[in-house]
Amino acid sequence: MTTSTIQTDVLIIGAGPVGLFAVFELGLLDLKAHVIDVLDKPGGQCAELYPEKPIYDIPGIPVISGQEITDGLMQQIAPFDAAFHYGEMVETISGDAEVGFQVTTSEGRKFAAKVVVIAAGGGSFQPKRAPIRGIEDFEDKSVHYAIRNRKMFTGKNLLIAGGGDSALDWCLDLQPIAKRITLLHRRPDFRAAPDSVNKMQALVESGKMDLKIGQVTELLGHDGALFGARIKTEDGETETDVDYLLPFFGLTMKLGPVSDWALELDKNLIKVDTGTFQTNRPGIFAIGDINTYPGKLKLILSGFHESALMAHAAKAIVHPDQRVVFQYTTSSSKLQKKLGVL
Repeated sequence: MTTSTIQTDVLIIGAGPVGLFAVFELGLLDLKAHVIDVLDKPGGQCAELYPEKPIYDIPGIPVISGQEITDGLMQQIAPFDAAFHYGEMVETISGDAEVGFQVTTSEGRKFAAKVVVIAAGGGSFQPKRAPIRGIEDFEDKSVHYAIRNRKMFTGKNLLIAGGGDSALDWCLDLQPIAKRITLLHRRPDFRAAPDSVNKMQALVESGKMDLKIGQVTELLGHDGALFGARIKTEDGETETDVDYLLPFFGLTMKLGPVSDWALELDKNLIKVDTGTFQTNRPGIFAIGDINTYPGKLKLILSGFHESALMAHAAKAIVHPDQRVVFQYTTSSSKLQKKLGVL
């Protein structure tokens, strides 16, 4: 690893959808960005945990998957030549808006940036492991906490465990292609959207899938391959055929080094000013799920809005002598040339 310091206008921490769109908004204002992410690819939670899960609330796009929105954003920001550094975690941030910020990563890489943008989602995250003895022998083989290739479940017996949106959404999405789906939840009440619950119950009533209230007591299989599971219900213990177990018990979030950066926090979220999305440390911004403010909604579209306002505030810090004239990409030939469409 070289010890030379990388110079940049803006350093973005997090390559999820909001971090990627920040590259776009900064690029329109002629600000160069480097992006760091602890994962080995762009997309954040969308690409890592739910790459094929449909997203329905992106304006103008009725449905898009986590991987598709990531691919689209990467294409959209291509004209701005952002540099990406994957598999690294930012450990320290020193300096201030007057002298600039010095940033070091877990890999020993050093950056000097005039602005730092934290777009790290909820921090570092990992799926909660299902509390089943010996499950580690089957993980990443026949037990999956994320679905990256739905086709592998075609014609298979699936046991989906959980009672939230992820469990219900995947039941509805995979039911048409699976041989048989059994949804397992420890109680008859669900935390998912009512419409999803109603659709799942309709499939159960029509005999197209099964619902069991209980818990897995034992996984049956060898060499990482499942063939069944024992389930304890109120009526006793039963055995069901299983090719794949898909547990969706939520995520364990860890704020990580962010807590050491002298930022004002509220329940492990970074407090920001809603006019600029700047933190209590001038020159350091927080956008997306990592921030909090009155009325905050954890939506991708909210993060996109935050990126736009952040970029204009960042421009004033990086180039305080330059006047910014607000322009629309639909009518500005200058912006269209930057995007390569003219």
